[in-house]
Amino acid sequence: MKKETTLLLLFFTATFFAQSPWTQKKGKAYSQLSFTSISGYESLFGITEQHTERKITDNTLRLYAEYGISNKTTFFAALPIKYVKSEGLVKATNTPITSSSSITSTGNILFGVKHNFYKKKWLITGQISAETKSTKYNEAAGLRIGYEAWTFTPLISIGRSFDYWYLQTYTGVDFRTNNYSSAFKIGGEIGYNISSWFTIIGFADGLASFTNGKVIIPQENKLTGLYVD
Repeated sequence: MKKETTLLLLFFTATFFAQSPWTQKKGKAYSQLSFTSISGYESLFGITEQHTERKITDNTLRLYAEYGISNKTTFFAALPIKYVKSEGLVKATNTPITSSSSITSTGNILFGVKHNFYKKKWLITGQISAETKSTKYNEAAGLRIGYEAWTFTPLISIGRSFDYWYLQTYTGVDFRTNNYSSAFKIGGEIGYNISSWFTIIGFADGLASFTNGKVIIPQENKLTGLYVD
């Protein structure tokens, strides 16, 4: 469980920045390079615990960037480079369904625009983003590096900064194509600046599927748990 928690912490640090209400000034840019890794996992945690057939490694190198189109409007994009691998069987069996293998490719590429509508003590910002459809899939191993669907996300975020700390929250909907389920999303973050180079951050993130998808997920893919509906 510790490995999954570490991965989520690093992933949501980048995710919350993309969904924050703060925008760049006109002509200003910001970029961020991050790396997340979860190696050798063999369990999936949800409503019930499910074991994968093989040990799975999922690494992501992600480049995120923002550019101020105006003082209130910012374009943003993110490019993930994915490396996923399946190795030894979790439980010995004479008839495994999946094979051991690995693939490297770009995942779901994100791009969008956000606009600040209100900026006094509190900021209110709306945004629309899209994630491209990913097609890299190893059928025999059940390895997938992104959702086999386009995702469109309208979202509104609210935030405020104080002398040493800040807070922000957001809510929106993920609309997915190709018969994948859409989902309602909500989350928030609070940070405290101990110094100019060190900030303590706490976050909460929720996702509720509408369970309206009809996509058929191959059994091999279910046994890896990678980007299933």
